[in-house]
This record gives sequence, structure tokens and C-alpha cells, in this order.
Amino acid sequence: MDDGFFLAALARASGVGSRYIKCMLDFFGSGEAAWGASRDELLSSGCVPVGVAEAVDAFRRENPDFPAELAQSCSENMIGICSMRDEGYPEPLMRIYDPPAVLFYRGKLSRDAERVAMVGSRKMSAYGEGVARMLAEGLAEAGLTVVSGAARGIDTASHIGALKSGRTVAVLGCGVDVAYPPENRKLLDSIAESGAVISEYGPGTSPLPAFFPARNRIISGLSRGIVVVEAAERSGSLITANLALNEGRDVFAVPGSMYSKTSKGCHRLIQQGAKLVTDLDDILEEYGLGGKKKRKKKASAPARKEMDMTTEEAAVYHVLSDAHALSIDEVIYSLHGASVPNVSFLLLNLQLKGYVVETESHAYLRAERE
Repeated sequence: MDDGFFLAALARASGVGSRYIKCMLDFFGSGEAAWGASRDELLSSGCVPVGVAEAVDAFRRENPDFPAELAQSCSENMIGICSMRDEGYPEPLMRIYDPPAVLFYRGKLSRDAERVAMVGSRKMSAYGEGVARMLAEGLAEAGLTVVSGAARGIDTASHIGALKSGRTVAVLGCGVDVAYPPENRKLLDSIAESGAVISEYGPGTSPLPAFFPARNRIISGLSRGIVVVEAAERSGSLITANLALNEGRDVFAVPGSMYSKTSKGCHRLIQQGAKLVTDLDDILEEYGLGGKKKRKKKASAPARKEMDMTTEEAAVYHVLSDAHALSIDEVIYSLHGASVPNVSFLLLNLQLKGYVVETESHAYLRAERE
């Protein structure tokens, strides 16, 4: 049985954190030996205080077969485990203050991948959604793995954008077999097919508010830099950005409207020295991946067949883009007074014909077409 299951079992005891586990691992030589150590042996090791030693002893007596049961659960659900002693453990994560003792994962865990995190508001605007998708797609196309937390809003948009051209990693504040939020179940499955869904929490662990700040340290710890797309003044995204700064990671921020509450956090980061992001190259050039002159231009997409559009539908279609989602009001404004009645009805027709998609924030993008 993988030694990581014994470490994960120790972590289930009350008060046992990653630093205690690392100390026990160094002292006893393996997770199995630490799991089998008596209360007195744990105390004599100097790794844990009395209360923690008693908590481990009590948990072990109540759950003697926990490591084996955990191994069986992972096997049945096709979940991998990686401990900080394993070769496959992500190297950047080892260098943070409090690295997770074990990682559970679905998909493929990569030790040396170049990663950039993207985070932002759960209540994103159409602008934020479009920017997140565009940046994530460009970063993934350039060979970077996009890391995010699979939450509603900017996280979800970032994963979707990255999947269009490359690899992405979702870090969860629950078990990797738990879909949270529930509507992202298919998205998480897609991420696991080409990238990875990871967590320090075992299978079946429900999402609890206390788990998400801990989850954020893994997002920043895995990544060379972090891009904040939209964030209010008090936001979990800013916590992640501060963790990144403390660990010596790069912090990028996308500006927004001065009237937008979800951009105030980004503006504050820029004031404090975060790198301003005005386009994809502001990030790529930081990592020597070339600017506009070095990047290969995408081949021009074949002209869309628009023979089945009415004149009014074509007018609406031509103000949309495949990168920046527009609300109905923004579509109407972009028509510059053209006589196009009932825009919402025209957008519905374009969706039915496959030319337009509606985002979760009820904004509209051109659909990809052959």
C-alpha cells in the first residue's frame, strides 16, 4: 500500500497539519511507521504536542483500518495519491511555507509543468468572463498550464478558456470526487481528461468554508505567477494574490472600470505594484515566451457561412466577438442606432442556428464554427 495513505490517515486526526506530518515523516522514516507509533513514541519524537499525540492515538484506535479503506476508495474511484516524498510531487509546491503532505488527484499530476494561476470574482461581469477566457486560452496555447479553483465565475471561465487550446489544473476545497459547484461536474471531468483535478482532502470530503483558504495556498504554490481578473476590495482572490507575493510569485492584475466594485481589488493590486495586464503579451513576455513579433499568428479562420442569416441577424452577429462577451444592452449600444428591433429575439435565433452562445452571466459570444 502506498505510504501516502498512512500520511493521509494521520492528517485526519484533529490538530494534525502538514508541518506535524513532515516532522513525523522525517523522524520515523515513513508514514506507515508514524501511523504505527504509540502515543509515547509520538511524544518522545518531539514532533507533536500532547494534545495532538492523544488525538492521533484516539483516531487510530477508532479507525484502525482507515489507511486500507482510503486506499480502496481511491482505487474504486480511479483517484491517485502523491506524497511529498514521491518523485511526482510538484516541485514548486515543495518550496512554500506549508506544503500539503499528500495530494489526491484525478488525471495526470505533473512535477515540472510551467503553471500560471488565474483567479477572480465569483460574480463576474461579461467583460471579466471574456477576458478570463481569452487570457486562459492564450496562456494554454503558449504551453503554460492554467491553474484555478473551479469556483463559479472567473475560475470557471479560466478553465473553459484553457481547455480550448491546452492544459488546466483545478484545485478543490473538497474531495476530487465531489463536484463543487454541482454544475461544474462535466467541466471537472473534462479537466481530468487532459490535465488534473487535485486536492489535499480525501475522497468524499464535503466543501467547507475553512478549506478554501488552505486550497488557495496550493493554487499560488503550484504557479510561477497569478493573474487576478476581477476582485472586490475584500475578496478571496486577494488572499491568493497575497499568498503568491509572500512566496515570491509574480502577481498580475487586469484593470476594469473605475465604477466596477469587482475591479477595485485589481486596481489596489496595481497600485501596490502588481503588473498591469492590458493584453496577453504582458504575461507571456514576463516568462520569455515572446511578444507579438515572436508568437505565431493563428491561421485565419475560414469564413463563416452566413447565408441563412437575415439582414438583421447579420447586423447583430457582426457586433459580437468570440473573445469578449456582450450583454444585450451592450449589443444594442454597439449597433450605433441601426434599426434592429427585438435584439433578444434575434440573439435567440442566432443561438438556435449555432452562431451564438450565451454565457452563464447572460452575455453573448460568437460560437466556434467549422
